[in-house]
Amino acid sequence: MVTKNQIKLVVSLKQKKYRSQHGLFVVEGEKVVNELLEAGIRPFKIFVDKADQIQKFGDAELVSKRDLKQMSSLVHPNGVLGVFYMIEFGTDDLQDWVVVLDAVRDPGNLGTIIRLCDWFGIQQLVCSKDTVDCYNPKVLQATMGSVARVNIVYTDLIGYFKNTSLPVYGAFMDGDSVYGLNLPKKGILVMGNEANGISDEVDEYITSKIAIPQFGAASTESLNVATATGILLNEIRRR
Repeated sequence: MVTKNQIKLVVSLKQKKYRSQHGLFVVEGEKVVNELLEAGIRPFKIFVDKADQIQKFGDAELVSKRDLKQMSSLVHPNGVLGVFYMIEFGTDDLQDWVVVLDAVRDPGNLGTIIRLCDWFGIQQLVCSKDTVDCYNPKVLQATMGSVARVNIVYTDLIGYFKNTSLPVYGAFMDGDSVYGLNLPKKGILVMGNEANGISDEVDEYITSKIAIPQFGAASTESLNVATATGILLNEIRRR
């Protein structure tokens, strides 16, 4: 039977400071929990609200729907909640393209970008320190388990750019059309903040400004950052 202290711990993990303090994070849903287990991510505890699910996850703990709802971040909990130890991400892989995020704040955007990196085989995702936490529950739901297969690093971007020899491509509204460029086999793709784009400080280290041309007559100001990342990664891999 789940204890009050266990419930309190799981609820506390909704906040970044407690995730960092305990070295734990929470994911919800049978598919995502299974993806992390299959990727070798070490579980702390898995809670289920149906007896026939206990064996699916080895040593899961059966809890009431009421207790699971207390622990869940979802309006309608889906019956499986996993608490995992934080992932030990690897070192930089400079043999391929790297995606860099400059202050991406929306959890759904980050989660989708992690999933896109996984889809397109991008091993390395570098985030500015003010980018949303990759262990945020909404980020994890959007990744659908891809967080286990992408190396995610949070660092000072200026220091990062000073120590790389790779060409740096930044996504701008007024950049050169990506469709007309001869892209290299490896490089860095920088995506900026949802509202302000790439910061002036990071802009100084951009070697090529690229853009996705607009073909429609609509007055859309810009593409969603996750959508734009998907289009640009598709173009990078197509080459």
